[in-house]
Amino acid sequence: MDDGASILVRRHGNPNGTRLVISHGNGLAIDLYYPFWTLLADEFDLITYDLRNHGWNSLGPLRNHNLPTFAADHARVFEAIDRLYGKKPKVGVFHSISALSVVLSPDTASQYAGLFLFDPPICTRGKTYEEFEAAAQRMSRFAEVRTPWFRSRAEMAELLPYSSTFRCVVPGVYDLVAKTTLRKSSKGAGYELCCPPSYEAQIIAYAGNFAVLIDLDAVRCPVKVLGADPLCPFSYLPTFDLTYLVKVDYDFLPDATHFLQLEQPKACAAAVREFLALHNLGSS
Repeated sequence: MDDGASILVRRHGNPNGTRLVISHGNGLAIDLYYPFWTLLADEFDLITYDLRNHGWNSLGPLRNHNLPTFAADHARVFEAIDRLYGKKPKVGVFHSISALSVVLSPDTASQYAGLFLFDPPICTRGKTYEEFEAAAQRMSRFAEVRTPWFRSRAEMAELLPYSSTFRCVVPGVYDLVAKTTLRKSSKGAGYELCCPPSYEAQIIAYAGNFAVLIDLDAVRCPVKVLGADPLCPFSYLPTFDLTYLVKVDYDFLPDATHFLQLEQPKACAAAVREFLALHNLGSS
């Protein structure tokens, strides 16, 4: 990246298919989304990567852990994919913070042949923004006091069923959370979060400042937004009806929370296929 940090890019699936570039939400890892993206592996050329200071990537300084840096990273990763695997059209499939950060730069977002955004934290000024900002500050404080260390991965997996955040996920996700968001502790014993609580909290605390800057109508490619069910209690930040955006194809997934790809992976994969077919972006 521009500051010398490294992001590890991995390739899965069918190299002859349409290329999908996939990343994840705050504090998580793209390998956690395995129940979702493996449903696309037979048909599509899948490029997956973790945001900086997440997943497979090493930990860098907190001062560089912010949404503008994430946005710049997306552009560098885009260029690296072409260099590593050859140029061909790419469709971005991003969730939450990775979705927000990629559209912070309309020029970067517009390099994609299409964008499928899962529950991006985007809102406008006014009452909804006030609700968003209040929720963001609560979630930031909660994230900052998360347990950063566990004696084993199994210890974390055993605690997750008691968390409302992951109450609706498909079987196997508890173990995946532990395997993909923990690494061996730098202090020797046990396991620590790949993305430390202070890093996760910093992103949430400033999300509202950037959520109101997004202009999806400025993105020069087809955009689909699939949100959480607005009638479900939110588990991350409030979900907004984005139908006010002229260019964007917005829908929501009934009975799904912010973690819809971990709860209804088949429905999410089907929605991606439908979007690709609608815009003639399917496997080739």
